[in-house]
Amino acid sequence: MHLTPVRRGAIALALCAASATALQGLTLPAAHASTPSSASASASPVGSIETATARTFAASLADPAWRAQVRSAALGSEHVDLGALTARTGAPAGLESAVAGADQRIAAAKGLGTKTGSLLRLRLGADSMRAALTPSAVPLVAVAGNDDSATTVTAYDSSGRAHTLSARQTPRQPVYVVDIDVSKAMALGLAQVDQQFAKSGLTAPAATTGKTTTGKTATGEVSPKAAAAGGFWTTKITSVYLNDDEEPWTSGDAEVFSIVSGFGFDGKVRVDTVTMPYLDNDHTTYYPNQILVNWSSYKYNLADVVMMEDDGDTNYSSLAKAIADALLYITDQGAYTPLVNAILDAIPTSWWTNDPDYVDSWYTLAQSSNGRLNGARGNGWMTVTPYFVQQF
Repeated sequence: MHLTPVRRGAIALALCAASATALQGLTLPAAHASTPSSASASASPVGSIETATARTFAASLADPAWRAQVRSAALGSEHVDLGALTARTGAPAGLESAVAGADQRIAAAKGLGTKTGSLLRLRLGADSMRAALTPSAVPLVAVAGNDDSATTVTAYDSSGRAHTLSARQTPRQPVYVVDIDVSKAMALGLAQVDQQFAKSGLTAPAATTGKTTTGKTATGEVSPKAAAAGGFWTTKITSVYLNDDEEPWTSGDAEVFSIVSGFGFDGKVRVDTVTMPYLDNDHTTYYPNQILVNWSSYKYNLADVVMMEDDGDTNYSSLAKAIADALLYITDQGAYTPLVNAILDAIPTSWWTNDPDYVDSWYTLAQSSNGRLNGARGNGWMTVTPYFVQQF
């Protein structure tokens, strides 16, 4: 589920282009063009690959025996690994290689490594469709929508024809949805982001080389500041709430992470990423008791937070490089300098499509910050409290 109403798009560069003809192994009849407002009509690289995969997979459902296997998998699991599913005995010829190729292109489009593995997932569009998913039913196949303003969804049948469905009203007929495992993608992507930040000198202050959120150095030693204090002060999130508005029924899960920034002891900008895997639903208050800021890593008693989400299209390699390139030119002028705008401005407008990646931001978070803090964009709030991590 998308977690923000912001109408900005996913951070994505055109690192790879895909179309239905890029998926080899199955010949598909020509499909009718989807309408521009369709949630599946995406100009992004990832969206194009997902659409081609959906059409190919829909064509495979013409095989009754294979269709029965897919039905059993979809009813037995909320999210089915498409790569593992198509590797089963009985899958139509060429389908496994087509899905594997699509996975590789998606990994490239998201700036992930060649050993990423399977990212594509298949699920039933809604629980209300379970009764209609009978052995004789031939489901349509759509792509997870990432445009909250879409009014229609394009789904494909086993003959390759496109069908326009309402994005707001869940259809009675069963529809499979092709989606991305954004949890897996985010874990791999943020690891690359952290590596890029470290390579650029944004996470290794000279006076406290290699400190992490544990207060220890990269070699496992406790940082000088934390050691002197017998521990270190942090800011802990006690609760968090995010807003949203009505979404298409095809919307998939989004993974949320935060970028915390301030100045390190070497006078350079320091950036840390914090994953927030528990933020599954909008209009829900979560109580994570999660450490957001480790103050032993920062020179000043102020830091900024930018919260973002990935629901499919985020290119982590491009994100890391853009932010790193922008922040390297900002130096310590002897006083705290807000960094939220620099981070957001580092992302060129041309990189945004229609996928809401920017959730909210918080300026001037201090070690003494306590209580409810509203986001600058009004898309959410969190309550925080100072928390001292005692050294063993």
